[in-house]
Amino acid sequence: MKRPLKPEEMRLWGLVASTVHPLPGRTVPRPPPEPEPEPPAPPPAARLTPGSKAPASAKPNPAPRRVGAEPIEPGRLARIARGRDPIGGRIDLHGLDQDRARAALEAFLFRAWEDGYRSVLVITGKGTLGDGVLRRRAPEWLADPRLSGIVAGISEAHRRHGGQGALYVALKRRPQER
Repeated sequence: MKRPLKPEEMRLWGLVASTVHPLPGRTVPRPPPEPEPEPPAPPPAARLTPGSKAPASAKPNPAPRRVGAEPIEPGRLARIARGRDPIGGRIDLHGLDQDRARAALEAFLFRAWEDGYRSVLVITGKGTLGDGVLRRRAPEWLADPRLSGIVAGISEAHRRHGGQGALYVALKRRPQER
């Protein structure tokens, strides 16, 4: 997935592109126009009296909440699925309620990371109608800030490893001890 260019990158590209001469019959693509600066923020709202409501423009927009962890990089995902990067451990969450499943998952991930594993398989199952609660909730649990120091990314497992009922979890490297 491509990311949009930052303004500094656009400026640098403009400098590079200005030094290039097009082939005969071709034109130089022009960068998109610079976005207009945002208007200054309005002055602070007047003091509210009890029972009055703040104007809609005075309420801050909440930041979008991320529901799942980042996906595993495509190259690493392919190596895990093909077996070139070994799956260090597996945990099966079938038959556990949400609280026990989350606790077991977190403990398993910390142990796997401590043991130096780089990827693990989390089997959630699909649920009775293909929309199981563990299957839905596991990505949220893996995005928890407590796990951000060890979880590099998650992706749905390959069919031979459980497909939609399982997740690959890529783990970050442990810091080198000196």
